[in-house]
Amino acid sequence: MSETDGRYPIGKYVSPPEFNSAVRDSLVKQIASAPAELRRAVAGLSDEQLDTPYRPAGWTIRQIVHHLPDSHLNAYVRFKLALTEDEPTIRPYNQARWAQLPEAMTAGTDVSLALLEAVHRRWVTSIDGLPEDLFERRFRHPEIGVMTLNELLAMYAWHGRHHTAQITSLRKRMRW
Repeated sequence: MSETDGRYPIGKYVSPPEFNSAVRDSLVKQIASAPAELRRAVAGLSDEQLDTPYRPAGWTIRQIVHHLPDSHLNAYVRFKLALTEDEPTIRPYNQARWAQLPEAMTAGTDVSLALLEAVHRRWVTSIDGLPEDLFERRFRHPEIGVMTLNELLAMYAWHGRHHTAQITSLRKRMRW
C-alpha cells in the first residue's frame, strides 16, 4: 500500500535520529495531548459517520477509536514491565482480531475516549521525574525485537497522531 492510499496521512513511523531530554519532552507532550486530539477529531460525528471506513477495506472511525486505548494500554504495560523487570519479553496481541470484536464494531466511543485519557494520564505521570538513564531500559517484542523505552515513547507518540490523522483526513475528504 502506498502512503497516498490513506493509510499513512502523516507518513510511516520513523524513529528520531537521537534521543535526548528535548526529544523526550516533545514525545511526552504528544502522548499527553493525544486523547484530546482524538476527542476533537470525532466530536459531533453521527453513528453513520463513525461506522465509515477511513479508506476502502480499512477500519471504521469507531474501530480506530477503540483500537487506540487497546494499543496504548498494552504500550503502557510494556513500559512498566521494562521499568520493573530485566529485559522482559512482552506478549503481542492480534490487533486486527481485537478490532473485529463486537464492542470494537458497535460500542459507543465515549468509554474508549475516557479510557485513553486515563491511560495517558497515568503514563505521563509515570514518566515525570524518571532519571534519563531509565529510558534506555529494554524489553523484547517477539515480532519486532529489542526496544528501548525511548523507542516505545516515539512509536506511540507517532501512533496516536497517525490514527487521529486518519480520522481528520477522512473528515476533510468527506467535508464533515
